[in-house]
Amino acid sequence: MTATIYQGSDGRWHGRVTMGTLDDGKPDRRHVSAKTEAEVTQKVRSLEKDRDAGRVVRPGRGWTVEKWLNHWLEHIAAPKVRANTLSGYSVAVRVHLIPGVGAHRLDKLTPEHLEKLYARMQANGSAAATAHQAHRTIRAALNQAVKRQYLARNPAVHATAPQLDDEEIEPYSIEEVQRFLSEAGKHRNSARWAIALALGLRQGEVLGLQWSDVDLDKGELRVRRSRLRPKYAHGCGGTCQRKAGYCPDKQQINAATDKTKSRAGRRRVGLPAELVELLEAHREEQEKERITASQLWSEEGWVFASPTGRPLSPNTDYREWKRLLAAAGLRDGRLHDARHTAATVLLILGVQQRAVMGLMGWSSTGMAARYQHVTDPIRQAVAKQVGGAIWKRTKKQKKGKKRGKDDGASGVPALV
Repeated sequence: MTATIYQGSDGRWHGRVTMGTLDDGKPDRRHVSAKTEAEVTQKVRSLEKDRDAGRVVRPGRGWTVEKWLNHWLEHIAAPKVRANTLSGYSVAVRVHLIPGVGAHRLDKLTPEHLEKLYARMQANGSAAATAHQAHRTIRAALNQAVKRQYLARNPAVHATAPQLDDEEIEPYSIEEVQRFLSEAGKHRNSARWAIALALGLRQGEVLGLQWSDVDLDKGELRVRRSRLRPKYAHGCGGTCQRKAGYCPDKQQINAATDKTKSRAGRRRVGLPAELVELLEAHREEQEKERITASQLWSEEGWVFASPTGRPLSPNTDYREWKRLLAAAGLRDGRLHDARHTAATVLLILGVQQRAVMGLMGWSSTGMAARYQHVTDPIRQAVAKQVGGAIWKRTKKQKKGKKRGKDDGASGVPALV
């Protein structure tokens, strides 16, 4: 593969480099020019270096960042990723990335452009996690551009991602869990909260449960799907001038559920006897609601449903969690803290890590460090165990300590 450098009739220096073969079989010859021979030689060497390293960008008119992001979102990401993931990508692309860097040519985008965008987002009130989501989204989109040879390098890989502060999460204690469940027991669907706090199921997993997933005789349930947040379109043609979700004739445009977050998420979970009793009572109460609703009842098989049998809205479910916390006199917390609480209870009970992974639906052991927290009771128990292991008192020393220092006992524990 040869390169040619020459001075043209215009007085400028020109270089031509064979980069490969075009789709029609002709040589892919790239042209560069500069005022001096040294400058054009440097450009030629750069093209040759990219060619030899396999970083050849396709010839032709380049993409803008906006055009590529829209193409990636619709044609590459949408057929491949889960609905919730795609929703997160869509928000990052349309709310932050396109307004922020969409006008740049794709091949001219730099790490500095992205870093300035992240800084602007946070200066305008976006959380660091939101800016970090935008960073992960454009990194994924540009990785595909590199694979398809529209980019030689991914600038997002070299951009400094927004710093995420480690969020200190305090799981609820067993006593607090008992107080919460006592308050929840005064209301309908109370077993929903027992499942979250005892088994650690995610919100979508609990709301996605159907009675066909539950075997009360065997004492187990199967996690197979996750409830999605509803998305709506106008049923009035937009004449109500409201957001689609508030349209009187709104129509849901997405499915009620999707498959679980990962293969590990599809799992069987054993039910404590007390939870089996709660679910049996819940099923009886639901049957009464079905009779009361009569023809208004939707026979869809949800374990936790509205008074007419429809699936519960995640937003309604979240507000109920907040209301129950306040009613039980407990500190405010995220709904996902229930999952952290369940994982920490398993740690307190000394359940083996592999069993914990199966119960929680984790695919890696690293998740335990994120969800299992060393609480005060655990610290105290460990301190007691360490003390018992290292300092073993003899009967004579213990008697001496009771008599006091005046009788000559030193009171210093003997090291084993």
